[in-house]
Amino acid sequence: MIEGFSEYPLKRISDERGQIAHMLRSDDAHFEAFGEIYFSFVYPSAVKGWHLHKEMTLFYAVPVGMIKLVLYDDRPGSKTRGQIEELFLGETRYSLVRIPPFVWNGFKGVGIGTSVVANCSTIPHRADEIERKDPHGPDIPYDWARKDR
Repeated sequence: MIEGFSEYPLKRISDERGQIAHMLRSDDAHFEAFGEIYFSFVYPSAVKGWHLHKEMTLFYAVPVGMIKLVLYDDRPGSKTRGQIEELFLGETRYSLVRIPPFVWNGFKGVGIGTSVVANCSTIPHRADEIERKDPHGPDIPYDWARKDR
């Protein structure tokens, strides 16, 4: 597991009227700060990444659909430098994940429908604190192609 990354299982409460999907509360032990909440919609097989935040900690949950979340750690001095982490999150693994600053991350929509990624970040988005890389470029040693195992 990449240093500073965490995963917290989340609750869903269902009845004949529908469902409630929890994400994050200010009294959770892992709550840090509130910056903003936004939703990223990702189409099947589309890749959103790579990006890295210099100050912001990300808290992702996927209440609708499924994604493949990939992390890459190239932080100098990190115990997990050079490590790649791949997780499938969403309806079949409903969790909150914490992505610390300076960890490259991206996600790919998997399945047949649009997926929704909710992010409760610790600071409001600012263009000067994010870096981006081509998801299919040579800088990060990861192939986004489907892997039939």
